[in-house]
Amino acid sequence: MIDISVYRLVHFLGIMMLFLSLGGLLLHTANGWDKAENRWRRGATLTHGIGLLLVLLGGFGMIARLGITWPWPGWVLVKMGIWVVFGGVIALAYRSPSLGKTLWFALLLLGLLAAYMAGMKPF
Repeated sequence: MIDISVYRLVHFLGIMMLFLSLGGLLLHTANGWDKAENRWRRGATLTHGIGLLLVLLGGFGMIARLGITWPWPGWVLVKMGIWVVFGGVIALAYRSPSLGKTLWFALLLLGLLAAYMAGMKPF
């Protein structure tokens, strides 16, 4: 049986990969460059996808180790919604480069909300 600390590390690694890839992408689009000019787009996209997978894997592993069953508490549902937003933002950034600066700060706030939900488990 895998210890919860391993799932936590996997989850945090995924979060770091996710923010790394989105930070690079948003910086690229906020500077006015398009998809064709991004020579490392494939690497950033792979980092984004693998990061999302690790966040999900680590999160569900922790949920299982904590003994949380269906119906999930509200904080888990909020975190799942945030995960979906983080998954879709990569397409939004390329489709609307003018949103790059706004997304930069919005994703930081969403990350803060996810951390609050995990730490405080308000509902």
